[in-house]
Amino acid sequence: MSERHDIAFTLNGKPVNATVDARLNLADFLRHTLRLTGTHVGCEHGVCGACNVLIDGRSARSCLTLAVQADGAQVETIEGLTEHKTIADLQREFVARNALQCGYCTPGMLVTAAELLARGKPGRHEIREALSGNFCRCTGYQAIVDAVEAVALARAGAKP
Repeated sequence: MSERHDIAFTLNGKPVNATVDARLNLADFLRHTLRLTGTHVGCEHGVCGACNVLIDGRSARSCLTLAVQADGAQVETIEGLTEHKTIADLQREFVARNALQCGYCTPGMLVTAAELLARGKPGRHEIREALSGNFCRCTGYQAIVDAVEAVALARAGAKP
């Protein structure tokens, strides 16, 4: 017998109210209940970062976060960041620099980069460190780091 809980949180700027099983993780709630399939589930062990979402402005592994833990929080997914054009420049740089191949890890990379860029102008070392928890198995990291660095410089008003 499963235990169920009422939760309420803000998702991509809109209120969400639901009753969920206590053991349901946030990734499955987003993907299967709310049909927000931009959050990918890769390893299901919190290792690959494909499932990253922002919870109260911090990137978090939604596969390791229970849906009930989102109660009262502000949650942003790749869909929300895209809809609000928060990462439009980052998405353009990823495309321009071929910083994606199969694209499976890309939503998690973009969410992590969005959190990093919101804190200021990171250098290459900070970018690499921030993205070290996100695995890309087909492109490699050079173009991804280049894209994030270009956006950091552009947002700071400098030329890459």
